[in-house]
Amino acid sequence: MFSHVMLGANNIEESREFYDKTMVVLGARQGKLTLNHDGHTRYVYFINNKNSFLISEPINNEEASHGNGATIGFNATSTQMIDDWHAAGIEAGASTPELCDPPGIREGGGVQLYLAYLIDPSGNKICAMYRIPKS
Repeated sequence: MFSHVMLGANNIEESREFYDKTMVVLGARQGKLTLNHDGHTRYVYFINNKNSFLISEPINNEEASHGNGATIGFNATSTQMIDDWHAAGIEAGASTPELCDPPGIREGGGVQLYLAYLIDPSGNKICAMYRIPKS
């Protein structure tokens, strides 16, 4: 459904270092530097041939801000991938959102999900999710 997701970054190089360490765990290529038409720095993480994730300096030159209640979720192919992603994020300086459980199974509506949450360097809440197959 989505072609891409882009988040603003207050310190683009700090955010690049964070996402370079976490996105590769999910199978994305290292961030590729691009500049928009006004010269603002962006990094693009190609996840597959259909989707991409970007971090960008805000083009209005204001501080980047995060949405209260907003979460960007990334697909994972296993619970181990999520555990590795979460560990890489913590090692890269991320924090865990308050009121979020540690990585693990969440159930609801007949579905089991394995989830982990992080707060990136600009305060954005991100998540990795694996849908546990029904047995």
